[in-house]
Amino acid sequence: MKANVIHSGSSAVHVSHRPLAVGLALVAAAIVLSEQHTCAETAVPGSREVPARTLPVPTTVSAQMQKIIGAPISPTWNVLPKTAEEWKAQVNAAADVVVRRLPAMREQLRVKSEPLSIDGVKAYVLTPEVIPAENRNRLLIHVHGGCYVSNPGESGTVEAIMMAGFGRFKVISVDYRMAPDHPYPAALDDAMAVWKAALKMADPKNMAIFGSSAGGALTLSMVLRAKQENLPLPQAIAPGTPMSDLTNAGDSFYTNAMVDNVLIAPDTSCDARAALYANGHDLKDPLLSPIFGDMHGFPPTILNTGTRDLLLSSTVRVHRKLRQAGVEAALYVHEGMPHGGWYRDSTAPESKEAFEEIARFFDLHLGK
Repeated sequence: MKANVIHSGSSAVHVSHRPLAVGLALVAAAIVLSEQHTCAETAVPGSREVPARTLPVPTTVSAQMQKIIGAPISPTWNVLPKTAEEWKAQVNAAADVVVRRLPAMREQLRVKSEPLSIDGVKAYVLTPEVIPAENRNRLLIHVHGGCYVSNPGESGTVEAIMMAGFGRFKVISVDYRMAPDHPYPAALDDAMAVWKAALKMADPKNMAIFGSSAGGALTLSMVLRAKQENLPLPQAIAPGTPMSDLTNAGDSFYTNAMVDNVLIAPDTSCDARAALYANGHDLKDPLLSPIFGDMHGFPPTILNTGTRDLLLSSTVRVHRKLRQAGVEAALYVHEGMPHGGWYRDSTAPESKEAFEEIARFFDLHLGK
């Protein structure tokens, strides 16, 4: 008697001259194995349990950056104000700390700061002591971070000072209205008012927009809004670690939770502040979460993030969407850095390197 071959799906079991019961058992086993194989191919993998572990500070970065990476998480990271007055008190206390260190930073980078009002919007002009000839007709617009609630007034100029100092550009930093007093779209409206005014100050071919965190999202949203209003676009943009998806989709919201010592984790302080700005508005509105917008026709873009950044995925997803839209886009992922690590300390060599890289990108694309 010949051996039988029984097929089940893509599996085949050879049954030899054995008793029928044994043959049937083998057939049953083959069917089970085949079903398990099929399920393994189609089932959605489950969540993974990760054991508790200690993350050492990397030795591959400067001493200044090691200090930033190794800084402890704030003990009040999940203590959220309950009223608008409490939010303002928390924000102003943090802003005061920042403002006290700005004179030393401006002196180090030889940058002058001047407040002004542009069509009713508060702003600051940051001017380096020496502007090279190729930058004299160029103008950068800066929108600061702070989850749409923090860094009011002069405290929002830190990144602009570094860009002016390291890149040697004239920069206008927008001191836009913020929540809880001024929810969406106040910040974007103010930024656009300054952009429209800036179009009368310089040729858009000589201008770029930049900013990080909420400022990164606003940078992207400004381009979307300018496209809607048929306004000239900047020649290049630099959205750093942008809050591009307020729905918090993305792997690094989980993998870098409690690893990023700036944003800490999703559904904590930054998300609470962003919710004050959104004020019940659809979080998938592209002007709030620009990842959902049409990025065709965007100007050349340079993005920055870090390996410990909670918004690493948000930055990577923006980069991928820009590339899919045919936009020239460069992505820099910095070793060990938490959210916005490259503008936490102006004395860190990584900060100088990051801003000089952005400056080179702007120099490549801006007219003179």
